[in-house]
Amino acid sequence: MPSITINGARCDFTPGQTILQIANANAIAIPQYCYHDGLSIVASCRICLVEVHAPNKAGVLEPFMGGKLLPSCQQTASDGMVVLANSPKAVQNQKSVMEYLLINHPLDCAVCDQAGECLLQDYSYQYGRSVSRFEETKVKQPKKDLGPHVYLYADRCIMCTRCVRFTREVTGSGELLVTGRGNREEIDVFPGIPIDNPLSANVIDLCPVGALLDKDFLFAQRVWFLKSTPSIDGLTASGDNILIEHNEGKIYRFKPRANPSINRWWITDEVRYGWKHVHSDKRLTTPLRRQYGSLVESDLARAHEAAVDGIRDHMALGRRARADESRPILQKGQSRPHRLAVLISPMLSCEDAFVLADLARFLDPQAILAVGPVPRGGADQVMPAGAKEGDKNAFVISGEKAPNARGVRRIIEAVTGGEAMEFDAFTRALSGQKIAAVILTGNYPSLWATPDLMAALDGKFRVLLDTLESPLVDGADVVLPTCTWAEKSGTFENRTGALQAFEQAIPALEGSRAEAQIALDLMAHATGGSAPRTGTGVAATDRAFGGYTAADGSSAFVEVIDEGPGQVPAAVTIPIPRAPLYNPGAIRQRLARDYPALAMFGTDVKMPVMAVEQRAAVEMVEL
Repeated sequence: MPSITINGARCDFTPGQTILQIANANAIAIPQYCYHDGLSIVASCRICLVEVHAPNKAGVLEPFMGGKLLPSCQQTASDGMVVLANSPKAVQNQKSVMEYLLINHPLDCAVCDQAGECLLQDYSYQYGRSVSRFEETKVKQPKKDLGPHVYLYADRCIMCTRCVRFTREVTGSGELLVTGRGNREEIDVFPGIPIDNPLSANVIDLCPVGALLDKDFLFAQRVWFLKSTPSIDGLTASGDNILIEHNEGKIYRFKPRANPSINRWWITDEVRYGWKHVHSDKRLTTPLRRQYGSLVESDLARAHEAAVDGIRDHMALGRRARADESRPILQKGQSRPHRLAVLISPMLSCEDAFVLADLARFLDPQAILAVGPVPRGGADQVMPAGAKEGDKNAFVISGEKAPNARGVRRIIEAVTGGEAMEFDAFTRALSGQKIAAVILTGNYPSLWATPDLMAALDGKFRVLLDTLESPLVDGADVVLPTCTWAEKSGTFENRTGALQAFEQAIPALEGSRAEAQIALDLMAHATGGSAPRTGTGVAATDRAFGGYTAADGSSAFVEVIDEGPGQVPAAVTIPIPRAPLYNPGAIRQRLARDYPALAMFGTDVKMPVMAVEQRAAVEMVEL
């Protein structure tokens, strides 16, 4: 394999790579502004110029191109090259470029949103001069409103043109351009045409300085307080890789995470700003149960008991009526409803879906499992216009607005051994004579219940697991609050069939739990902390608890209750069921172990890895 030497380090490369690409791949620092892996190379900022030597025909090293400095972002590498980015000649250029860029740049780092993640700050410290020799008046540029999401602070711009190239090469919309010349050069939009394409806010991430700013994040939080958690788009079927940036349990922004095979370096504005329901004041936070015809607030234990007992009672009532054929109410061939149906939302993770299916099969071995409604926003859109999916610069915007419809179907089909029931068929099945109780799951960012579903649910015992207030809450018998994907871990399968795991970013809202944890809790209450009864269709306690027991090997703990506080103790002991904590990794292991059709959960699912750069606060030198 061919190789070059950069700053004394030998680096192998693939023919066609540029010097800067090789340096980036080998973690060798060369300053860069205008270069980006996803955009064309213009070599305009000139800070990446390096000194290059190459072997001549006789194999002797000599200055390449007469010894002049070359842009490392544009110069392709050849075998045997020796590159110096730290030679006196290269360092002098870096200092000169930095001095030039800072001539008209305002000294407003203290109030700039980019402070803390600004390449101009970093490079000024690493490659710039300690003092400024510029004594003339700085050129002032105006602030501009470029569109619904983007502000331009033009006097901070260094004219790297990343944003202009993005709107021309990636979105194909071309809203941005360069106007003026010399020190009056600036970024602008065409008159009357704001930057308002579906990927518009990516120019904010592309800007290496504080020129393009996010209206939604403006003055909201200092970036050094933010923690970044790698996650997956939980709003559409694209499976875009994202970073959830949060502080003290509150999300402040989403940023794209590079994945060349899925979303490349970009995310849609829909994903970037679609997380607001996570902190909505309409979140469900308290379990509810129906008492004397009205919904009342409840503790979790009573809500779980009401859910399990209600499901069993309604199913048993149907079975008893079915056995009693002398009842005159029933016509010939009819039977009382006696089945359980579970609607598993495509907004849930694969692990949530599996444990819910386990719960359904525990309560009713012949339970009906179906996929919840899959929202759509039209057909898939490929950008730029005219591109096809799979092209080099193509970005696909999914018209399907559910992150895991395929994963939920995969789980249901593996558990039932048949084709997954879709939402329309489920609604029709509810209107039949079999279903006595229904478990509904939502977790959608907006209202999702259809009029047909509301009508079909009439007369059924309803247990609702959802995140937001909705008309379904008013008709439910038990309501159990759930958390969003940002508040739990799991796995999604995107539109192309890629399985991607994600970690919990923020703590779950008080009172809410993951659907899988709720299912485990319900199974614990259904068994009372002991092995399930024979004939339930479940072989052992292991199955009843999703395949796992509590940390100490038990499934219940004993609580001592003093019936007469302050009196002579007359205490009694009662066993309180305790479910194991939801562990998505252990659930995936069980999926791969017990279901051959789901073996990919043991081999294909990988947790996202974040590269963490650590630098000493004080440079240590040996004396």
